Amino acid sequence: MILAQAPDGVPTITRGDDLAARLTPVLAALTWPDGSRGLAEGDVVVVASKVVAKAEGRLVAARDDAERERVVAGETVRVVAERARPDGGVLRIVENRQGLVMAAAGVDSSDVPAGTALLLPEDPDDSARRLRRGLHARFGVRPGVLVTDTAGRPWRRGLTDMSIGAAGVRVLDDLRGRRDAYGRELKVTVVAAADEIAAAADLVRGKATGRPVAVVRGLGHLVTTEDGDGARALVRPPEEDMFRRGSDL
Repeated sequence: MILAQAPDGVPTITRGDDLAARLTPVLAALTWPDGSRGLAEGDVVVVASKVVAKAEGRLVAARDDAERERVVAGETVRVVAERARPDGGVLRIVENRQGLVMAAAGVDSSDVPAGTALLLPEDPDDSARRLRRGLHARFGVRPGVLVTDTAGRPWRRGLTDMSIGAAGVRVLDDLRGRRDAYGRELKVTVVAAADEIAAAADLVRGKATGRPVAVVRGLGHLVTTEDGDGARALVRPPEEDMFRRGSDL
C-alpha cells in the first residue's frame, strides 16, 4: 500500500533557516494508519522548491517587468521557444542554470513579497542531500528526499510537479530486461520514478493550501542508502534530445 499525507502547520520559512529543524516538529506529528508516528525507513519526504529556495536566500529584487526580465535572462542558458503574450510581454521557455527546461527559467513571483522574485535553489540535489542529513540526525532514519517544482510538458496542457533535486531515491526505475504479461522483453521502459512520486505528493500538498511538504510511504524499494546521482540524472542529455534536434532522418 502506498500512502501520502501533507501536514498542516509548516512554519514560514525565511533566509538562513535550518530547514530540517523547522520541518521536524510537523513531520514528527504525522500519524499513520498503523498507529506509528513521524518518519520511518523507506519514507520519501517531498518538499516544494519554494521553501528550500527561501531558506537558501534565493529571493531577489524584481520591482517591475523590466527588472524581472533581467532576472530571467540571468538564469537562462538557452532560449528554447518564445511567444508574445496578450499583455505585451513575452513568454519564454528556456534552459536554466540547473539544466531544466522551464518557463521563465523557473523564476517565481507568487507567494513572495511585492517587488521580489524567487530563484530556484542553486543546486537542488545538494539541497536534497543536506535536508536528508538533517532529517537523519533528528529522526534516526534515512528517508529519501525530493525537491520538486511545477512545470508544463511538451504537447500536454496543464502543470504537474517534477523532481528537480533528489537524495536517497532511485530517480529512474529501469525495467529493461524484464518481461511483460505476455512474456515479451521490455527494451525501452525506464520509469521516471522521482517525477511520479513528485506528482503524487502534489495531489495531497495542493498548490495553494500552505502545505509545501508531503511524506510518501510504501515505496521503500526506491529508497537507497546512498544519496545517489540525484535528479540531474533525469535531464536528457543533448545527444538524446529529439526536441532539440527536430527531424534528423
